[in-house]
Amino acid sequence: MASNSPALGLRRRPQLSEEVASLLRHKIMTAELLPGAPIRMDETAVELGVSVTPVREALLMLRGEGMVDSAPHRGYVVAELSRTDVEDIFWLQGEAAGKIARRTAGMIGDEDLQVLVAANERLRDAVEAGDAAAIADAEFDFHRSHNRISASSKLAWFLRSATRYTPHQMYAADPDWGAAALESHRRLIEAYRARDPQAAAAAIQMQFTDGAARLIAHLDGTDIWTEKIP
Repeated sequence: MASNSPALGLRRRPQLSEEVASLLRHKIMTAELLPGAPIRMDETAVELGVSVTPVREALLMLRGEGMVDSAPHRGYVVAELSRTDVEDIFWLQGEAAGKIARRTAGMIGDEDLQVLVAANERLRDAVEAGDAAAIADAEFDFHRSHNRISASSKLAWFLRSATRYTPHQMYAADPDWGAAALESHRRLIEAYRARDPQAAAAAIQMQFTDGAARLIAHLDGTDIWTEKIP
């Protein structure tokens, strides 16, 4: 099974099955693996340089998420992924993020604002350097800091779970996406300075709307919705 997705730096540790699942999600969400494509445990293990066990555990995890199906005499195959599925994933993320932002607007302090400003500056530095790995890390750190400020731990957990389906590496490699993310963060910070909950929600939801549009445009250029693997 050939791979052209960014390496994720798989390591031998207890969370290895989660890392394998993350890599396979990326391939499925970006149509590197098309619906109906088989995922063979032995081949995947060899490709990733791991044993079969974490691959098996990852596939069980993905089956529970509806990302793969278990077919008689075929093993695991990639499940259908419709345009509506993609839209729903980002809608859910945007709704959760918007509620967190509205809540945060009523409680954020000056020190918290400085934390977000500093996090956005780190993202800006990574975007200007064109360092995709640093961009992905900085973007994650910005939203992690933001969610901590909100004191919405349970809702933030659901949001973090939903973002597992976001192909972060694809976005991080796109300079236009980096510029859009910086603008979304800037508007969010300005909304917080103005203590405007609706503007804050709109600013953060802009990023998820943009993410959905970019992913759908990418998928439209693949065979995911035009060809089926028998």
